[in-house]
Amino acid sequence: MAIGLTGRDLDIIRKTAILGGLGDEALSALLSDGVVKAPERGEVIFMQGDPASAFYVVLDGWVKIYRMTIAGEEAVVGIFTAGQSFAEAAAFTAGKFPASAEGVTDCRLLMIPSNHLFERIRSSPEIGLSMLASTSQHLHALVHQVQQLKAHTGAQRLAEFMLSHAPVDEGACTIALPYDKALIAAHLGMKPESLSRAFARLKEYGVGVKRNMATIHDVARLRDFFEQERAEVLRSRS
Repeated sequence: MAIGLTGRDLDIIRKTAILGGLGDEALSALLSDGVVKAPERGEVIFMQGDPASAFYVVLDGWVKIYRMTIAGEEAVVGIFTAGQSFAEAAAFTAGKFPASAEGVTDCRLLMIPSNHLFERIRSSPEIGLSMLASTSQHLHALVHQVQQLKAHTGAQRLAEFMLSHAPVDEGACTIALPYDKALIAAHLGMKPESLSRAFARLKEYGVGVKRNMATIHDVARLRDFFEQERAEVLRSRS
């Protein structure tokens, strides 16, 4: 097992799409290759075009994946937090990273080097299947994101984002967000001022934000709001 992993880390790892379905033997083999990294806020994890030498699981904090446009502007591809993985497709193909990664906050990552990955897959084909499933999940999420940008209101997008990161299915919870709310806005296809209006709209449904901490007073109530809003939008388009 990778040095530095805690019991909480293992619980997070077992819930990930890429590693959660592995048997104990295959998981132990992969974790024995792993290294726990602790990038600080603003620290570059890898750069676009670098050899894809590893894939990562977020254990704590937030990471952004971004590309630089021809105009020299940063385009956020995605933001990831505890329980999510990234860069597995690049590592699986032994290619180059198609985007850059940077710590949005201080974070802890499990890094699985790709140099022994194919040997592990040959001995445990389930590892390869899990990686394919995880890559497919990322693709599905991107397609869903494009669909919601067209069909959902700003408040709906934010509500769905909050619900996707809520650690419970009912009751109250608190979610640590990136300090830079512009990242969330970019991820949701919104302007920062639109994100502020969306948070204000959700306030009446029990969502409060103070600095980088968001509180959902009733997850079920927020989910009801999202479903009702979606139903109204669908009715208006029919």
